[in-house]
Amino acid sequence: MTTTSLKLPDELKQRASKAAKKQGMTPHAFMVSAIEQAATVAEQRAAFVAEAEAARKSMLKTGKGYDADAVHAYLRDRVAGRKTARPKAKSWRG
Repeated sequence: MTTTSLKLPDELKQRASKAAKKQGMTPHAFMVSAIEQAATVAEQRAAFVAEAEAARKSMLKTGKGYDADAVHAYLRDRVAGRKTARPKAKSWRG
């Protein structure tokens, strides 16, 4: 494990210390946890964007995509616990 020095404004350090105490953590553990969470969120966002870019490339290549209303209806049914068929990709090129 490496050591990193982190300079924080006094107010932020106090807020982190208070939040850590309320959670039963040391300020150090709180900050490590916060950095880990931020890194995880950044990685998840990057993966989401990469997946979206790949889907867009596929859509442009194949000329097929999904009707938004059909996708929304499918998701509403799934959330409600109803079995429903997945929407089919359709050609969007005229």
